[in-house]
Amino acid sequence: MKKVLVIGSGAGGATIARDLQGKFDVTVLEAGRPFRPFRYPLNILESLRKTGLFIDEREIQWFFPVMQVRKTSEKMVLINGIGTGGTTTIATGNALRLDRELKKIGIDLSDEFESLAREIPISVSHQKHWRESTRLFFDTCKNMGLDPVPTPKMGHYDKCRHCGKCIFGCPPKVKWDSRQFMDDAVSHGAVLMTGCRVQKVVIENGEAKGVIARRGLAPVFYPADMVILCAGGFGTPAILQNSGIACKSGLFVDPVLCVAAEQKDAGQNREVAMPFVVQREHFMLSPYFDQLSFFFNKEWRKPGRNILSLMIKLADTGNGTVSGKKVEKILSTEDRTRLQQGIDLCKDIFLKMGFKTQDLFLGTLNAGHPGGMLPLTEKETHTFHHADLPHNLYIADSTLLPKSPGNPPIWTIMAMARRVGRLLKQ
Repeated sequence: MKKVLVIGSGAGGATIARDLQGKFDVTVLEAGRPFRPFRYPLNILESLRKTGLFIDEREIQWFFPVMQVRKTSEKMVLINGIGTGGTTTIATGNALRLDRELKKIGIDLSDEFESLAREIPISVSHQKHWRESTRLFFDTCKNMGLDPVPTPKMGHYDKCRHCGKCIFGCPPKVKWDSRQFMDDAVSHGAVLMTGCRVQKVVIENGEAKGVIARRGLAPVFYPADMVILCAGGFGTPAILQNSGIACKSGLFVDPVLCVAAEQKDAGQNREVAMPFVVQREHFMLSPYFDQLSFFFNKEWRKPGRNILSLMIKLADTGNGTVSGKKVEKILSTEDRTRLQQGIDLCKDIFLKMGFKTQDLFLGTLNAGHPGGMLPLTEKETHTFHHADLPHNLYIADSTLLPKSPGNPPIWTIMAMARRVGRLLKQ
């Protein structure tokens, strides 16, 4: 049986490992450690915030190491998950189909989306438990003709306890994450190796022979008949470039900025994250309590229960680069114009709800959906394989996305990974 190395256990890696195990001998190399949710009460952290110790967003890793945090030269905060389950464990469980740009180049993932929907529970049952503040947001957006839509969620949200820990691993296990696919793959014979950071793919005579990874202090060579990179929009380009394979300078990150106001006992800090979405051409809006801003932004030094916030998620220009652990990413003039349009729309919503302009304050600019540095084109419509890659080296993560979706991409990444898996099994 041929040996396959899957690099990463997030949305793409866990999906393709589960799909290929049995047809191939699958080993998954994960840079992080086994995931552990943050189980301590959030009010303990809120009390610590009063001490003034929280001054830099990278401190998050002190108490929740699965969140890998870095900053760009423009001080944009970049976040991704590192550990079993990748970023799916710290995401908000959204199942949004974002394949418009893929359809433009002739790729139809309908079969993949449908098959995933049969295997993963998806619903909008959380709508039954919305707080009054969320309903007011929704009704205001509806009355403004913004067409808000309840967000389909992966998991059993009828059991949500409103603990406010959606992005801290969902300790009650309401939210689905890719560890469930990973566990299934392992139960059928796949091997998962954690704490194994892949540095490069070893390529000889145009063929991938395996990877070199660091596990502990020493680099180790892992041989393989096939390598599939699923290390995410930051990790995969770094591995490719270390392997002598050039990427495009087309990194997007889906920047996030929140507009907020103070409202007594709004309770959004205990609400389901991103309960509904408003889609615009270049950005989306959604109610979202931004923990990053809450702990590190001086404008947010208010009781968590009293903050009401709307998220803007921008479909940004693909103009960034990754070099090792260093990420270069700036917002273009066009990006800033569109971001301001999002801010203005959020302000209009708050004003319709009875707030005044002087009541509003902004959050911290951050991002967590990187991708696009080796995007699919019409040439790869049927193969999902770039000509720049050895015949036995594949990618199955957001690196393949042609443009920033400006929306949570996990559901779409899983569909792409399933397509790659089907092609390889054929």
